[in-house]
Amino acid sequence: MQVLSIQSAVAYGHAGNSAAVFPMQRIGVEVLPVYTVNFSNHTGYGAWRGPVMDPADVAEVITGVSERGAFGTLDAVLSGYQGSEGIADVIIDAVARVKAANPKALYACDPVMGNAKSGCFVAPAIPDLLRDKVVPVADIITPNQFELGFLTGTSPDTIESTLASADAARAMGPSTVLVTSVERPDRDEGTIEMMVVSDAGAWVVTTPHLPMKANGSGDVTAALFTSHFVRTGDAADALARTASSVFGVLELTHAAGSSELRLIEAQEHYANPRMEFEPRRVR
Repeated sequence: MQVLSIQSAVAYGHAGNSAAVFPMQRIGVEVLPVYTVNFSNHTGYGAWRGPVMDPADVAEVITGVSERGAFGTLDAVLSGYQGSEGIADVIIDAVARVKAANPKALYACDPVMGNAKSGCFVAPAIPDLLRDKVVPVADIITPNQFELGFLTGTSPDTIESTLASADAARAMGPSTVLVTSVERPDRDEGTIEMMVVSDAGAWVVTTPHLPMKANGSGDVTAALFTSHFVRTGDAADALARTASSVFGVLELTHAAGSSELRLIEAQEHYANPRMEFEPRRVR
């Protein structure tokens, strides 16, 4: 499998491509990373250094990849943190060119814009661009509950309302929606859930909710789910594998008291997930 991954990069720690690439490689995916920013560290620290890449430069890198004849062999395009508003058009153009070269290729968009606790942490124009231009051309999207609400103009909080919001997102274009953090008021204490909705049905998986901030975990989640789903076409299996792997890295990170994901230490959880969380069908 080959994936073109258009995301941020950090030198210190793990976020964007610096979180997504290694887990995909560890499960046998050939990754072609393209950077939208090249920062010293993720922005959650409140201070960082390094450039936001000019959209023209990002497009040049992607064109260079196409000139090597790679587009016809790509199985998927994955995008995450965009950095600047001009990146949206670059991604949309890249997806169109990849699909022209390989009509079976899928586009997975992680619509990174923020979360319920922090609000939006991207450039002000990016959420609207994601909603109006990028998400409609995606096959797969992987929003958290906050991002799903913004994209659809809804307020998902229960299983039923999150399903309805996911259906609204699917009506925008994507056939598969992975909601990466479902926090419903009536869930068991100390748990968190992920939900996937596809043409085949809808499933929820429940895992323990570890008391920690985990920058980059959404990037790992999007990367692994995309890889598993593209490989098998089985949304429930991809959900189970992703939940197991992500919980494994979070568990190691929490046990270590680390402020950054223990991404390398957790590699066996990607290669051989324990599959300890059984998805339950909700539709």
